[in-house]
Amino acid sequence: MSSEMITADLVDLELDRSADTKEAAARALATRMVTLGRVTDLDGFLADVAAREAQMPTGLDGGIGIPHCRSAHVTEPTLAFGRSTTGIDFGAPDGPADLIFLIAAPAGADDAHLTILSSLARQLMNAEFTDALRAVADAESAAALIRGEDQPRPDSDADSDADGDADGDAGRTAPTPAPPFRIVAVTSCPTGIAHTYMAAESLENAAREAGVELTVETQGSAGFTRLAPETIAAADAVVFAHDVPVRDKARFAGKPTVDVGVKAAINRPAELLAEARERAARGEVTTPAGPTPVDNAGDTGDSYGTKLRKWLMSGVSYMVPFVAAGGLLIALGFAIGGWKIDKAPSVADHFVWTDHTSWAALLFQIGGLAFAFLVPVLAGYIAYGMADRPGLVPGFVGGSVAVTIDAGFLGGLAAGLIAGAVVLGIQRVRIPPVLRGIMPVVVIPLISAAVVGFLMFLVVGKPIASLQSALTDWLEGLSGANAVILGVILGLMMCFDLGGPLNKVAYAFAVGGLAHPTDGSLKVMAAVMAAGMVPPLAMALATTVRGRLFTRTERENGKAAWFLGASFITEGAIPFAAADPLRVIPASMAGGAVTGALSMAFGCTLRAPHGGVFVVPLIGQPLLYLVAVAAGVCVSTVVVVLLKGARRTADPAGDGGAAAAAADEARVPVAA
Repeated sequence: MSSEMITADLVDLELDRSADTKEAAARALATRMVTLGRVTDLDGFLADVAAREAQMPTGLDGGIGIPHCRSAHVTEPTLAFGRSTTGIDFGAPDGPADLIFLIAAPAGADDAHLTILSSLARQLMNAEFTDALRAVADAESAAALIRGEDQPRPDSDADSDADGDADGDAGRTAPTPAPPFRIVAVTSCPTGIAHTYMAAESLENAAREAGVELTVETQGSAGFTRLAPETIAAADAVVFAHDVPVRDKARFAGKPTVDVGVKAAINRPAELLAEARERAARGEVTTPAGPTPVDNAGDTGDSYGTKLRKWLMSGVSYMVPFVAAGGLLIALGFAIGGWKIDKAPSVADHFVWTDHTSWAALLFQIGGLAFAFLVPVLAGYIAYGMADRPGLVPGFVGGSVAVTIDAGFLGGLAAGLIAGAVVLGIQRVRIPPVLRGIMPVVVIPLISAAVVGFLMFLVVGKPIASLQSALTDWLEGLSGANAVILGVILGLMMCFDLGGPLNKVAYAFAVGGLAHPTDGSLKVMAAVMAAGMVPPLAMALATTVRGRLFTRTERENGKAAWFLGASFITEGAIPFAAADPLRVIPASMAGGAVTGALSMAFGCTLRAPHGGVFVVPLIGQPLLYLVAVAAGVCVSTVVVVLLKGARRTADPAGDGGAAAAAADEARVPVAA
């Protein structure tokens, strides 16, 4: 390991004295980096570390914690090491960690340094290395050990085999050994620095013990070397251990596959290899659905409800860019050309360069084409979330049928789920090896598209279309108390999980109505966007009027939350909810319910699916709309301030109120 990566000044062998939580440990080690000029902004860097920790705990079996991140606040790749005698909880299944490594990589770290960091991750799987770190007496020796200047190495089996003839077998004819069981694996994690390589090392160690021939492709931040096609072809099974999508996953089609999160490979590698053997013995060739960019990998033991949520979120995530692009272009077309612009002739046949209505028609028609993909994309990527790439064709076909028969948003949901289920059913059928190569590109798309099209056209599509029509009529007829109640419900949904599944369900419900806009659906869209703006704006206001109730980091987040809330990015409130969910979420829901109810009561309408205050000119009753948003923001602000103030009064040295803020203020970098 490079001498610049870690020095004695970056080692703390008595971390207990300054830290008893993972946040305090990260701060203590990061302070040493700041002192040496390796980190330029302590709070900014710690926020990046916390964001990485929120994705997945960094504690590992064996008493190891590896908080790490890539950050713009890091000047050069740096490693700090701390040792705790009492242990610090980093979320490992087997308990607290006594060896803590804080890994800091610059946002643009070069491949050489990332390779060095990955070598450390592999060494952490070596028990002799970790035992030596627990026994080392001084910081200089610890730094040298980590740099590899006196590196313990695992025992090799070579010595036991070197004298194989000494047992009197030299003249005996050895039987022809059976060919080894071959497995190829891919490991990857969001940061691509630590877990990626630790998973690879753990699998390799388990493979040696099991007598399995294993080849691993580590898809890390330093890039990756693809497995040779002949290696994949010769493999008997595949193991995917990943928290981000496997790149070029189609290379492994037709192989028995185990698909899990990256930490599963670190914690139970022998089980994964045994499961791969069992799947191969049963002749399974189905590649289980891997995580899409929105669902993050999880173990295969997820409940059906959890899987359903991930599938739906996959479709909604891919749909949103089409909604934003198409919806805003349509809204701009209306704003420039007036409400009759939808009657304009095709710009392909009639376009006047100097006429603003022609430009308005151009924007409207481009937006209409983008918006037309909404339901097919929703259905296609729900199916993709369930069955990976083979689900795309039947999903898009089913979504297009839903549009054709006016089944709308509900039809798209049904089409996606049906398409995924059909593909999964086909993949479970045992087929001759000679047909495996054409299954993903010919057989599965052909059969699944035909089945889904039949079901959507003749079986389930028409009842769903009738339900969609009834829902549209109900929305159109909403008035008075019924409209207000719906506004309250939508407001609560938008603010409950701040961009999570319930938020996305409410948003998708509103956007689905824009495909065939009516007065009722436009009111729903207005209420949803107004309520979604409330949480970040309220947190921004609260940090401004009562900043001492919040930590310095939260006050910095509050500055950004002004813009995020004004732009209708509800996720801007997540840092506050993550730190104090029992106060922030109820306060957000209270304000969201008020805003949703007022927006519906005022009869506000909205044709744009996104944009926040920047599309106010496109809102019906714009002044009353802003009043509704302001009222909700004030309610949420008052509630969160009262709740945090009450906690401070009840427990001034408690779990993060004024005491935490004061402690945060007091923390400054000190010399190591």
